[in-house]
Amino acid sequence: MVAEDRANGKFREELVIAAVQLVKDRWKPHPTPTWVTCVPSTKHPDPVADFTRRLATKLEIPFLDALRKVRENKPQRLMQNRFHQCRNLDGAFKVSGKIRFGPVLLIDDLVDSAWTMTVAAALLLKSRSGPVLPLALAKVNAAD
Repeated sequence: MVAEDRANGKFREELVIAAVQLVKDRWKPHPTPTWVTCVPSTKHPDPVADFTRRLATKLEIPFLDALRKVRENKPQRLMQNRFHQCRNLDGAFKVSGKIRFGPVLLIDDLVDSAWTMTVAAALLLKSRSGPVLPLALAKVNAAD
């Protein structure tokens, strides 16, 4: 469903509702997020940001466009090992300046190596965001 929606350029409302239920009813993160942001993409910028905005509205917390992709990098799945995956992301993201202190829900559509989330979370923490709570819509399998 995630792959299909990503290809179509918009995640369905069903995924937003499922994410709300996950956060509120099953995960119940502590501390509770007070704002939400997403991992930006230059290849597919609209679907993740749109999904995150709709999720923020339903969670009744603000969405801040806190991260920017400033350098194009190769897909993580093409990297040979963790060292190359991490190095591939060096300098790829920057904090936009729109940061709020407090726990932040960090959204991405797909997680492969988890390094993108790790780097994004580290940048937010370095900018004094507060705890970062990562949430991905799907995990990419090595065979995908």
